[in-house]
Amino acid sequence: MSSRMVCVADFEEYANEKLARTYKEYFSSGADQCQTLKENAEAFKRLRIRPRFLRDVSRRDLSTTLLGEKVDFPVGVSSTALQGLAWPDGDICAARAAAQLHSCMIVSTYANNSVEEISAASPGGLKWFQLYIMPDRPFTQRLVRRAEAAGYKALVVTVDLPVVGKRYPDLKNRFHLPPHLSVPNLRGLQSSTSQSNDERNYGSGASPEDPALCWKDIDWLSSITNLPIILKGILTAEDAGIALEHPGVKGILVSNHGGRQLDGVPATIEVLPEIVAAVGERLEVYLDGGVRTGTDVLKALALGARAVFVGRPAIWGLAYNGEDGVAEVLKILRNELDLAMALSGCRCPAEIKHPLVVGKEYYSKL
Repeated sequence: MSSRMVCVADFEEYANEKLARTYKEYFSSGADQCQTLKENAEAFKRLRIRPRFLRDVSRRDLSTTLLGEKVDFPVGVSSTALQGLAWPDGDICAARAAAQLHSCMIVSTYANNSVEEISAASPGGLKWFQLYIMPDRPFTQRLVRRAEAAGYKALVVTVDLPVVGKRYPDLKNRFHLPPHLSVPNLRGLQSSTSQSNDERNYGSGASPEDPALCWKDIDWLSSITNLPIILKGILTAEDAGIALEHPGVKGILVSNHGGRQLDGVPATIEVLPEIVAAVGERLEVYLDGGVRTGTDVLKALALGARAVFVGRPAIWGLAYNGEDGVAEVLKILRNELDLAMALSGCRCPAEIKHPLVVGKEYYSKL
């Protein structure tokens, strides 16, 4: 393939050639038959842009705010476990790239570097911490305190994992954490012997599962921290409406776990409008899943997302060239969004409105 990387797909192709098969399949796989995984990207292609012209787009500003914190453009790095499989100190490299581009990084509980190491290595960068509320609540509280002390600005609570989804490649490959990597954020967490070699927890010795997790646990979390809470994994207007009843919740990240949990749920871009309609202006709404181009970002913003986050594209950037690779992926998405805004008549994110995007059925009468 060409050494010149001009789009996110180029990084995907490179990563698929470079990464060991077990690691490549760990990052690329979805649940069961991967219907949702595929739909996350395909659903964007079923949307059409209705551009407006003669609007003077000579000056454009892509900046926005996330819970009051300014970022230079509305694309961040989503939480992805075990980034050390793609590049040494992958989590640190991704955080540095996000900081370099003045964007936001969501750091995973299952990072291969600790919350403290990642924060210290990327000073000044906006970072949120993705949290699993573990059955061991005292351990969870200590982890929250660590994130607070390290300067993280929000807690992104994963709600779509009462149990871990079934991912065929991980089971066939008997995937486990290689001996040179660890999950330092989970040190000190006691786990049952039955979990220690379970493919579902990647050999880390600790499962993120808590089938008993419910709304009262969100209230418990609110009671122990002043950090804003973002719920990651909400997919229905009903649950979005319930979120409004919990004061500590300040945002929703529309996500289906990259298609890795329940196969057959809708693509995130399909769900986005009903979540936005349910919460109005009371909560900020973000999206991850299937974002591969600047026009994807434009479509998500038009349908009400304040920002999007990318997971696999950042992994592909890491596999290509570490921190610089992730930065290159983010720059491509930023520049493609800037181009799409210019060509559709938008000078800033606030001008990217719902009428800009319609389903392809809008034109079916032709």
